[in-house]
Amino acid sequence: MPCDYGLDPAGFEPKHVDRKALYVSLEERIKYLHDFLDFNSADVEALQSGSKYLKQLIPAVVNLVYKKILQYDITSRAFHTRSTAVETEPDQEWLDEEAPKIQRRKMFLRWYLAKLCQDPTSIDFWRYLSKVGLMHAGQERLHPLNIEFIHINACIGFMQDIFSEALLSHPQLSLRRKIALVRAVNKILWIQNDLFAKWRVRDGEEYADEMSVYSFGSEKEGYIGDKKILGSDSSSSTDDDSASIISTVAPSTHTTHTIQTAHANSPKASVCPFAELAKGSVTETKIWAS
Repeated sequence: MPCDYGLDPAGFEPKHVDRKALYVSLEERIKYLHDFLDFNSADVEALQSGSKYLKQLIPAVVNLVYKKILQYDITSRAFHTRSTAVETEPDQEWLDEEAPKIQRRKMFLRWYLAKLCQDPTSIDFWRYLSKVGLMHAGQERLHPLNIEFIHINACIGFMQDIFSEALLSHPQLSLRRKIALVRAVNKILWIQNDLFAKWRVRDGEEYADEMSVYSFGSEKEGYIGDKKILGSDSSSSTDDDSASIISTVAPSTHTTHTIQTAHANSPKASVCPFAELAKGSVTETKIWAS
């Protein structure tokens, strides 16, 4: 006997989704993704109340991501050629984690992850994520950066795995809060993944001429129109991308300090299971300290 899902076959009518709007309107695309993924006020509350735990993880996530990227020539080469599609060997030696260029890139990733801890109820939040997707597709930069989607997709999956395991192993959060926070983070990352894919996949290409509404033109770094949404400082101008139209710079947070170890009298003191792997800065990064 078929299952009864509480729908009246005679009266049921699915929600209408305007296909064209998904490709020419960021707002409509985000609304659809929110609705489909059930991204709601509970997810927003989980992100807001759990942002301090996410921020504690940022240094470890950044170091682990760059360890992974530098393991493969095809992804490491992009730091020399600005493209994963260029297969020529770099003229210089392969970069390691201590290279100034990699240190600057780590700073950008820290800022980006800090941005993910901000207000997802604002369209500016999603515009920023769309910009990040666009600028990795060889567009909107004076010096194009072309990172093919397979590597972006793998990197987001890698970050998702790190966040999920670390949050679920938190020694103090209740299981209910762990689950809520992991679900919310995963939804954010999947929407970000879509905003990478949308600049790569061919779906909706018949509307390409009307997608100009996505063009961010010559807006100043950290601005959408006349509104400043991203923090910046003079130090960022030293990066080789200082002339770029679009920047990854997001507000800096106090995430570079060393988290102290758990109280000595705590019988279940715990650190992030990735703390050893996340070494690479001047001080060891400890996570989940009380």
